[in-house]
Amino acid sequence: MAVSFFVIIISLAISGGFRQSVRDALGSLTGDIQLTGASTNYYTADGAVNAAPSFMPEMLASDGVEQILPVVYRAGVVRSGESLQGVVFKGMPERDSVSLTARIPHTLARSLQLSEGDGFTAYFIGERVQARKFTVGEIYPSLLGTGDAQIVYVPISDLRRVNAWGEDEASALEVRLAPSWAASRQKEKLAAVDLASTAYGKSTQDNDPVIAVAAVDRYSSLFDWLDLIDFNVLVILLLMILVAGFNMISGLLIMLFRNISTIGTLKALGMGDRAISEVFIRVASRVVLRGMLAGNALALGFCLLQGETHLIKLNPDNYFVSFVPVHVDWAQLIAVDVIAYAAIMLLMLLPAMFISKVDPARTMRVR
Repeated sequence: MAVSFFVIIISLAISGGFRQSVRDALGSLTGDIQLTGASTNYYTADGAVNAAPSFMPEMLASDGVEQILPVVYRAGVVRSGESLQGVVFKGMPERDSVSLTARIPHTLARSLQLSEGDGFTAYFIGERVQARKFTVGEIYPSLLGTGDAQIVYVPISDLRRVNAWGEDEASALEVRLAPSWAASRQKEKLAAVDLASTAYGKSTQDNDPVIAVAAVDRYSSLFDWLDLIDFNVLVILLLMILVAGFNMISGLLIMLFRNISTIGTLKALGMGDRAISEVFIRVASRVVLRGMLAGNALALGFCLLQGETHLIKLNPDNYFVSFVPVHVDWAQLIAVDVIAYAAIMLLMLLPAMFISKVDPARTMRVR
């Protein structure tokens, strides 16, 4: 029982960890929904959209929308010593950000041999080449392998100066959804359609039309992979519940066979089949609960250890993350425990039917 519940909780935690890690990484890359102009060009200063359109209040009032942030993208080349690397700079309106300070992925830091506090030169190619000297303020882990290995985060004001844009211009508007909406592919798509309809209906000469693209559509293969993991977890849950249930069936049958004379005596004294069944089912219930508590405790201990130390590593080229992520959803954990317990106890009714077949005349021993 303990092993079965351990596997169930670990499966749920790892599945939730993968989904949360990928969601967080995509949120920092493109937001849950991205609103861009029809002619957005990250390589030049063309295709800006209004950073504060007149229909912003209507979009913020849309179901599921938590936040809308203007961002600026600009492709460039990073140089450190003799090493060159093409990257995409992303300007974000971060609080307390220091001008010309960059957050770079650890893959880029490793290839260019950069550490926090080091400086590097960025070149922006356009009608003329512009150079900026940045300082590495932070090195962040690349959760999606090559997907975010080329994103360098800088203050939005720095890229606006490079593009010669005002404070009301941006490359895109990124929408962050509430967790319950971001966790559902259908809800995210509905939110994207709603925002696109609002933007289209309110478009004027001052507010150019924008295109709404949900992260689930932009990275559909990635979310298909997550759905496959969830399906595998469902199969594991069903198998573990069946394994635990049949183990308990065999255990209860052993108890019944060992106490068959006692059952006959109780029947002879007038005790009904249902009352006798309840006695044995209560004993089985205590075994199930002890196993469930032990399995939960071991699984939560593993999740705490893995979450703090990232002890078990993964190849990010195959799994998108560099370690086994874990995330415990307490509501989901309690719901699965209750469902598993109820299913196992229902299976206990099968061996309990054996009690009605016991004949007191044949089982009682005369001493």
